[in-house]
Amino acid sequence: MPFRLIRQARRLVTLLAVPLALAAPLAAQAEETFKVGATPTGIPFTFLDISTQQIQGLMVDIAAALGEEQGFSIEVQQTPFASLIPSLTTGRIDIISAAMLKTEERERTVSFTDPVYAYGEGLVVSADDDTPYASMQDLAGEVVGAQVGTTFYDALVRSGVFKEVRSYDSINDMFRDVALGRIKAVFADAPIIDYQLAHGAGDRLKRVQSYEPVVSGDVCLVVRKDDEALRERLNQGIATLKANGRLAEIIAQWGLDESNLDTQPSDG
Repeated sequence: MPFRLIRQARRLVTLLAVPLALAAPLAAQAEETFKVGATPTGIPFTFLDISTQQIQGLMVDIAAALGEEQGFSIEVQQTPFASLIPSLTTGRIDIISAAMLKTEERERTVSFTDPVYAYGEGLVVSADDDTPYASMQDLAGEVVGAQVGTTFYDALVRSGVFKEVRSYDSINDMFRDVALGRIKAVFADAPIIDYQLAHGAGDRLKRVQSYEPVVSGDVCLVVRKDDEALRERLNQGIATLKANGRLAEIIAQWGLDESNLDTQPSDG
């Protein structure tokens, strides 16, 4: 082969190699995966879909949408609520995306993103209980329940007004015990209560509309304290989802009140 043709062939190979070299970092970035902790209970925020054996829900959809915006994929890890923060701090998961409210106590251990939703606790009693409860004090001396690891459980214990505060792994377990008369009432996430009661999870139960919540807060995604770069990426994605209306669409798809969409940036 003449030298001129050899030189042209080498130049062609070099030109073809350039876009491949440029594409390699992009491909590596596209393949970046974060492990996301989500609970098997807590519909519509997170729940185990028994037909697929996969964790689904509002917070899973939000995490996936953030991944699309920020160029990463997610691997959802089924994690009990009480194990979410320990799993995060020990590196078993990278992000918590569940119905977890931001609190000062939790902020001492982990970092919260800007908020995506806001709500307080609801009160559930037997359907034949017509007492117009307005506060925790109205149930003084009773046996009540809350999900273990939640801010609601901590608030009930701190109040000191109840005969006993029982802890439960799931809202369904609490609903069962109220229906059976084993406990007087349960305190839990208001949107989760409304969703489950509306879908037949508690035919013998009702939410007390006169009750005023005292533990209200923001739902955020959560990362490790030393992972500020990931927190900032998530915040950028959250800002985009709020601005383009996609976050509101996801919330509406799960039948939640869009007025509780928290559009204000977090100060933590």
